[in-house]
Amino acid sequence: MADENRCNAGESQTLEDEDVRNYGSMNDSTPFLQNGQSPIITKTPLPGKTVKPGKEGRGKAFKQIMASFVANLGTINTGMAFGFSATALPQLKSPDSSIQITDNEASWIASLSSVGTPIGCIVSGYLMDAIGRRRTLIITEVPLIIGWILVACAQNVPMIYLGRLLIGFGSGMVGAPARVYTCEVSQPHLRGMLGAMASVGVSTGVLIQYVIGSVTSWNILAGVSAIIPIVSLLGMTLLPETPNYLLTQDKPDKAETSLAKLRGSTCNLQDEIQKMKSFKEKNHVEPLKTPKEILKALLSPSTLKPFGILALYFFIYQWCGVNTITFYAVEVFESSGASLDKYWLTISMGILRVIFTVVGCILCRRCGRRPLTFVSAFGCGSTMITLSVYLYYVQYWKDNDLPPQNSWIPVASIYLFTIFCTLGYLIVPWIMIGEVYPTQVRGIVGGMTTCAAHLSIFSVVKTFPYLKHSLNDYGAFGLYGAISIAGMAFFYVFLPETKGRTLQEIEDYFCGRTKTLKKASITETA
Repeated sequence: MADENRCNAGESQTLEDEDVRNYGSMNDSTPFLQNGQSPIITKTPLPGKTVKPGKEGRGKAFKQIMASFVANLGTINTGMAFGFSATALPQLKSPDSSIQITDNEASWIASLSSVGTPIGCIVSGYLMDAIGRRRTLIITEVPLIIGWILVACAQNVPMIYLGRLLIGFGSGMVGAPARVYTCEVSQPHLRGMLGAMASVGVSTGVLIQYVIGSVTSWNILAGVSAIIPIVSLLGMTLLPETPNYLLTQDKPDKAETSLAKLRGSTCNLQDEIQKMKSFKEKNHVEPLKTPKEILKALLSPSTLKPFGILALYFFIYQWCGVNTITFYAVEVFESSGASLDKYWLTISMGILRVIFTVVGCILCRRCGRRPLTFVSAFGCGSTMITLSVYLYYVQYWKDNDLPPQNSWIPVASIYLFTIFCTLGYLIVPWIMIGEVYPTQVRGIVGGMTTCAAHLSIFSVVKTFPYLKHSLNDYGAFGLYGAISIAGMAFFYVFLPETKGRTLQEIEDYFCGRTKTLKKASITETA
């Protein structure tokens, strides 16, 4: 009998350890107290079949995948905003265009979406914490619909400018809410993969513009692009609000109902919701009602540390040249001396981007954030420097009336650059927006971070024509490569690994309640 009791106790302890691995350590060394009394814990023997570690009580993956998919439909617009100028600008510059534009007007058409984006980021950051993640995602689609219709019906350049501004504004609004919503509705073992859906959406949007833009006119392309935000708006009306947000608004019953819709019957709802409540009570997570409270939370180390890391991450990522390639893809292939059709090369690059973004999603679950970031930093830097060297020789051959040689080198460099970039740079920082910030200000700071990201996008896209003029093509791409290589030192020192950690564990780390996110044994992936 004594041996049997010891066996039962050991089996119960195994289950308790398993729960800690699934949901993160949140000071659960003592049972949850209700009305000052400890509940009676009955230790029951396990049934005959063996339970797989780390999988007991998980919710249905399909429900979480579908909710994340609908929430990230709007991110396709961000890719469309990026890819539109690559096919539209050569058409607008052609002699038979109905609207004639100069090089300066072309640079504004390319970059104006990035001017509106930071404003949208700040607005959506406030709205996320004020009216919720779901309602914010619904509102974001309105300026996108209006913006695409304006561009489609444009009779002059100012109408295109206004449409691009609204598209950028809407793209900025959708970025943070989509990622925060996804991270808050998904469990740790799915969060890394589902959080990368936004990057897949962006890559898909770019590809859609490249493909449709190569066979139709720029105004028809804009009209077709309005379909995506309409579908996204209708889809979001069917989804619930996130349980985390509802708990911060002191609505536990609605939070439990929402969690039931997102997890299904296979999940231990009471245990998961209790973990959220315990964390909220332990850390005094209450709604911030006054500007003073909001400012205090924004200036706390738990907010400033991750914001500083991600803002610099986005700067290095953008200044590796990724959106220069995206926005000016056709022109870059043309100037590189590649002998193949520049539109075919652009479309194939878009296909590569989508394929390897999906691969990056899978690898993010397996490998973690830091390894993929180092792969991107080194790969992007080395391919940009290779392209820079080749462009130097292209200039030399032109000056001496010599034919270009080995024209496969720039094509291979740009393709490899796209692959390396999508594996890490295009995925990791966007996932971390939904992971690293405190619950109370996750919306506001998420908006501020996407604002910083799009300011970096604007700076690199707007300055490319000037860098090209002052440093030549090879100098500009050489600069991008050097920045990416140098960024590896920053990532090595400051970038934390959040794979497999719960949102509560990550918040504890940046608050200083725990010294590291590393664990002796990691039994599940994120």
